[in-house]
Amino acid sequence: MGPQLTEILDIKYPIIMAPMFLVSNVAMVKEAMEEGIAGCIPALNYRTLPELQEAIKELKAAKPQGGSFGFNLIVNKSNVKYKEQLKLLCEEGCDFIITSLGSPEETIREAHKYGIKVFCDVTDLAYAKKVTELGADAVIAVNNQAGGHRGEMSPEQFIKEIKAHCNIPVISAGGVGTKAHVDEMLKYGAAGVSVGSPFIASQEAGVTQEYKQACVDYGKKDIVMTEKISGTPCTVINTPYVQKIGTKSTWLETVLNKNKKLKKWVKMLRFYLGMKATENAALKATYKTVWVAGPSIEYTHEILPVKDIVRRLTR
Repeated sequence: MGPQLTEILDIKYPIIMAPMFLVSNVAMVKEAMEEGIAGCIPALNYRTLPELQEAIKELKAAKPQGGSFGFNLIVNKSNVKYKEQLKLLCEEGCDFIITSLGSPEETIREAHKYGIKVFCDVTDLAYAKKVTELGADAVIAVNNQAGGHRGEMSPEQFIKEIKAHCNIPVISAGGVGTKAHVDEMLKYGAAGVSVGSPFIASQEAGVTQEYKQACVDYGKKDIVMTEKISGTPCTVINTPYVQKIGTKSTWLETVLNKNKKLKKWVKMLRFYLGMKATENAALKATYKTVWVAGPSIEYTHEILPVKDIVRRLTR
């Protein structure tokens, strides 16, 4: 079977509270750690390096209570803060780093110097093989049930395919809302799971009550793919506002995306505008409700403390 996530991170249960843009915070991760799982926060949730440094210190201070913590790094050129964030994480210390959207080669090399584990988001076998060769400690297999930017394969199919071709642990991301789902992923051969959407409707999450309540009121059938956020399909709740603006890129964006010289700049502009819209919807009272979530909100029936959500996944 190979090492399980409980062994890799020295945690009680094989679960990572997934890093969620704007949602994840120190309070959530501390509660998760106390319940015996790992927690992860996007480094980009902190606008400045001193803010990120303070978060690391606070989580390190909570370590004696148990659990494990890490940060998510966007490792491509769109993240101009990447190198500074990586340097700070290595110098201050954390248990693991999850890489997304780019080559993790430098992150793996530098993090390993400090004994930090590196897990890499993958959505296909080719990339899973690549990060395995680069020395990743595990892959985060993002399947077609995940929230946000998801893969195309079912959890079972993707886990088994990677297991057949790669010799590092597979952490399955997507489609987990109950303990039965956790057990199912482990049965397929996963070393552990990464769970995000069920934690949006937590008391500790730093988003609006409206966003949290939407995760209670809507379900699996209400999740749709939109190109409006980053130009790349992303799952959101199908609110009346999403229905009004549509889910496809505009005809102008489609035309410009076919222009090799302009494509990069169009994508960067779309990403920026989409992130600002998502931020406003998550943190402010607005009718422009573009709320990112995955199908596993189907199992969210009330806004609860993080500890109660963890217990739903582990008891």
